[in-house]
Parts: sequence; C-alpha cells; structure tokens
Amino acid sequence: MTDSLAEQYLRTRRRTEQLCEPLCTEDYIPQAVEFASPPKWHLAHVTWFFETMILQKYLPGYEVFHKDFNFLFNSYYQAAGARAIRGQRGIMTRPAVDEVYQYRQHVDKHMATLLAEPLAHEVADLLTLGLNHEQQHQELLLMDLKYVFSLNPLHPVYHPESNLVADHNSQAGWLTVEEDVYPIGYRGDGFCFDNERSPHKVYLHHFEIAKALVTNGEYLEFIEAGGYQNFGYWLDEGWSWVSNNEVTNPLYWQQIDGEWFYYTLAGLQKLDPDAMLCHVSYYEANAYACWKGARLPTEFEWEVAAPSLEWGKRWEWTSSAYQPYPGFEISDGAVGEYNGKFMVNQIVLRGGATVTAAGHSRLTYRNFFHPPLQWQFSGIRLVK
Repeated sequence: MTDSLAEQYLRTRRRTEQLCEPLCTEDYIPQAVEFASPPKWHLAHVTWFFETMILQKYLPGYEVFHKDFNFLFNSYYQAAGARAIRGQRGIMTRPAVDEVYQYRQHVDKHMATLLAEPLAHEVADLLTLGLNHEQQHQELLLMDLKYVFSLNPLHPVYHPESNLVADHNSQAGWLTVEEDVYPIGYRGDGFCFDNERSPHKVYLHHFEIAKALVTNGEYLEFIEAGGYQNFGYWLDEGWSWVSNNEVTNPLYWQQIDGEWFYYTLAGLQKLDPDAMLCHVSYYEANAYACWKGARLPTEFEWEVAAPSLEWGKRWEWTSSAYQPYPGFEISDGAVGEYNGKFMVNQIVLRGGATVTAAGHSRLTYRNFFHPPLQWQFSGIRLVK
C-alpha cells in the first residue's frame, strides 16, 4: 500500500506543477474576486495540507519550512489557527513564486521520508484525503485562472490545446427510469469523501432524463427568446441576481459585431453551437429548464440514472440542496471541517468536468456551489 501511495503522491504533485508550466511569473499573483484564488496560493495551500495535517504530526523531528506559512496558506480550517483574509490572497507578493516551489520541494522531500516506512492506517487515510484535496485544487486552479484571464482585454492563451469546453454529446434522446426504491451513497472499499457515506435508500417516481447535456445552441435559443428578460422563468432570488447584476448570458460569452464568441483557456473563440453548454449558474439552469417545460434532476435521480449516461464533461446542476445523508457524522479536528460545515445554502452538482483530474470523480461524488456562481465548469441536464 505504501508504494502505491508514494506513486500516487508523486503523480498528483507533479500534475499540479505541470498545470502551471504555461504560466509566467505575473500569472501566479492576481486575485480578481474573493472566490478565485491565485495559482501561487493554490500551490502553497495544498502543500500546507500535507505539512500541517501529516508531517507535523507523524514525522518525528519535522521542522516547518516557514513559521508564517500556516497563517498565509490555511484556507478555512478554524482548528488550524488564524489565517489570512480570503479576499486578500492576491496582494501577497511575498513569498515569491520561487520560494513557494522551494516550499513544495521541502515538503515533498520529507513526505518521501515518511512514505519510505510502513504507514499506519490513520496516516494512509489522511494522505489519500490530501491527494484528493490537491486534485480538487488542480480543478480550482484552472477555474480561477480562466476567470482572471477572461478579464484581460488581450484574451490570454493559457495553452492553445486547452479549450476545455469543446465537448459534444455522443448520446441523444431520453432514458426512462421506473418508479422504485433505490440505493444511494458510496458502498465500495476505496476512497470517498465523508459526505458520500451513510448509504441509504430513496423512493423515486417514474421519470425521464435527457441522455445529452444542453448545448450552446439550445441555450442560445433561450437567450434569443428573451429568457433573461422574462421574470416568469426565474426563481425570485434568480431574478434579483439577473436584474441586479445585469446578467444576459453565460459567463465568458460575448457578442462581437452581432456574432457570439466565448473566452476559453485557448483564447477567445467563436461559440460552437453543438458543444455542451458551460459556465451557467443554478439560477440560469433552473430558468432554462422552466422555459423548456422540464426541470433539473434531483441528485438521487442523477445517481440512479448515471450508469446509463455519458457524464464527466460538465458538473451538472441538480435541484437538491446540499444536506447531510442519514447518519452523517462530522469527524473530530480540522479534517471534520472539510464538508459538514458547508451544508447550508448550497446546491449539489454531480458528474465531473474536463478540468477534473482523471479518476477523481465517481457516481456518488457530491460537488456543491452557491446558486449564483458560474465560474465552475457547470452544465445542464433536463428531466421530465
């Protein structure tokens, strides 16, 4: 088990740094909005996790790389002590990018020492959690970078082969799921997050779920039909969000001389009408479903139907509030802050995305975001 974990550790850590290879030094620093952190912070924070949660506790004689890094690179773990204000991560020009990479090398060297010996189950479990945590931040790093780049009038190219929103559906039509009682939740022996545990059963009515995700062209019909101007399709909070923020299209879309374009990590490109829609909020997803005379699936409907569907190219909005499963318990210590305390005012998304690390997601994986957010790689699947 130790060798396997050591390989996983090296592979995961290497991929994070590979994602940063196209960047220049200036790209590591900016923070455009509170919810989008700079690449430098992501690089350091995932390293902080291994140092704070594992090395300080389980490697005798370990000395922290820098006494102030716990304050700078803690995210939301109250049990780990005080931390920098989230919205001010982009003003931390120091430590320099080079020093953050030295921090990673320091922690990796000592993790190699730890991994050279048999690991207690508790440590192995924490390490696996840390690897999945870093994979989540790999996705966030690309999401955040795209948001910052999109504000640059030069339309920066992260990588010419990184469009990441060009996927087309390979299925069509509707899948019928019969009324029954179905098992929900993770039942395997491998890793899952604590919010997937406590498997239980749910009763589902007969429903039909779309085999294809909504495309850009289909959503464009909603725009051209005045969907953003008709309050009748919107939840009240959604209509306030649209009105107050003057939202008229998905994030990264723009019209130039009457033609639609969208910003991608490969630069500004013409909108592909046949590609899967991306970067819509829950409010937009729900309004579109209402316009179509349909609805969004519950997370349980999604989980039951997903084995027969193509999924993993977009995080798919459900209509389910992010709530604990029956029997859910919050773990002791900082690890217990990972999921449980966020179970309020958020909506579950299922599936995965082109920015999700290979093998990271699964049928029972429960992602979650606040309803107005668009910067995650989110799409729409309808139910009737």
